[in-house]
Amino acid sequence: MSGRVRRASERALARIESAFNAAFGNECNPVYHSGALTIYFFWIVLVSGIYVFIFFETSIFGAYASVERLTHDQWYLGGVMRSLHRYASDAAVITLLVHLGREFVKGRYRGARWFSWFTGVPLLWMVFPLGITGYWLVWDRLAQYIAIATSELLDRLPLFTEPMARNFLLPESLSDRFFTLMAFLHLLGIPIFLVFGIWFHLLRVSGPRVNPPRRLALGSLGALLLLSLLLPAESQGPADLTRVPQALGLDWFYLAIYPLYDLTSADFLWALLAGGSLLLALVPWLPPVKREPAAVVDLANCNGCGRCYADCPFGAVTLQPRTDGRRHPLQAVVDPDLCTACGICAGACPSATPFRSVAELVSGIDMPRLTVHRLREATAAALHRASGPLRVVVYGCAHGADLSALARPGVVTQTLPCIGNLPPSFIDYVLRRAGADGVLLTGCRLGDCYFRLGNEWVVRRLAGTREPHLRSTVDRRRLKVVWAAPVDSGRLVAALNEFLQQLARLEPQRDPVPPPARVAGEAAR
Repeated sequence: MSGRVRRASERALARIESAFNAAFGNECNPVYHSGALTIYFFWIVLVSGIYVFIFFETSIFGAYASVERLTHDQWYLGGVMRSLHRYASDAAVITLLVHLGREFVKGRYRGARWFSWFTGVPLLWMVFPLGITGYWLVWDRLAQYIAIATSELLDRLPLFTEPMARNFLLPESLSDRFFTLMAFLHLLGIPIFLVFGIWFHLLRVSGPRVNPPRRLALGSLGALLLLSLLLPAESQGPADLTRVPQALGLDWFYLAIYPLYDLTSADFLWALLAGGSLLLALVPWLPPVKREPAAVVDLANCNGCGRCYADCPFGAVTLQPRTDGRRHPLQAVVDPDLCTACGICAGACPSATPFRSVAELVSGIDMPRLTVHRLREATAAALHRASGPLRVVVYGCAHGADLSALARPGVVTQTLPCIGNLPPSFIDYVLRRAGADGVLLTGCRLGDCYFRLGNEWVVRRLAGTREPHLRSTVDRRRLKVVWAAPVDSGRLVAALNEFLQQLARLEPQRDPVPPPARVAGEAAR
């Protein structure tokens, strides 16, 4: 995807998300939790499916009749459970496609994140057969159409010695074993592989969120139950192999390939599915992306505290036995193949404090492109050059709103790979030592961090519930946090103007400590 098309797609997606934020709030925005909702809907499918199967008869004449009895004679529970099974399955497909499309538009599938994308492709090949076999079990006219079309498609592959389509030529060609096989595939075979596939898909994600917020989960379940009551799922008449089904109502979420097969051919459809799957799997490398340097551990400053390990969103940091003979038993180790260069680990390191009186500030874990030493010097130098009655430092995320719109006298901006890269002590430092009147933090919208957890960790660090935390002695009136996506630049500008007005009403800061000679010299040049 070209840069211009990607930016336009991101802006369009951000506006859609804004509408959902207005309706549900950031915490319960279903778009933000599309992946967790998909898993949640499959749990609903599993529970409702088990209930339906209790009353299901795996035979030619019993399959349709048992489903009809459940639907109509036990409409108050069995019928609702059948409808809930159907609509939760459709909802899972919707959230699955939203999750896939959203990750693609936001570019969260390349570099170290290729694994989750690549392992997600086989899940598509599990989800759709799972739904299709469920329609077979009802054995109505729609199931008859699906069974014949699917057998013709499978016959184009060198899988069976005898054509599968022969099983559906005459009523006597079909046996009860067919329904036993479909029940096994639908209830055990495919779901087992699906659960294993989801586990593998999340293998490189640290602390994956597999459950949506409680309010969103209950609201989604309530909406599905209401839909099940108002529009119950019904069969489309018993299957009859002596007749060709005519008008049918399709579930376009699962069965869209069948009308395409009717219009084209089996060879075309298999080529489309195979080619599309291959292209989808290779997307992370089309074209190859230049990866940012991974985080680097300095053992002389690493005490093995484990904060970087706890905060890394992708499991790139592990704790291993010490190798340098120092008294601390553990040390941090970075796997470059898993590191996304977000810098959240550097923001969590207790040695990454700018108050340390050393010529070269070196932390236990740091980013090669923007070390905490360079960040401290760049901030101090920029503040030394700043003019105007008020001086404000703005730290922002590279994936949030563009900071260039904030340019004005007295405002210093510093872009970080993720706002979680900023150690909280920097806020204290620029207010007490570097002469800033205020600090504004900004990054991706809350709940939608490009690196999953950056802004959440910042919120907790500022609140003092996660280490390293911002000291309580910091004047919170001089700190403002604004979560803003690229389309929220106007709101960020308005927030900065409001912040400047608020700072103007406060008492002036005491005179700052003069900047180091090397920083002042650089600023003079």
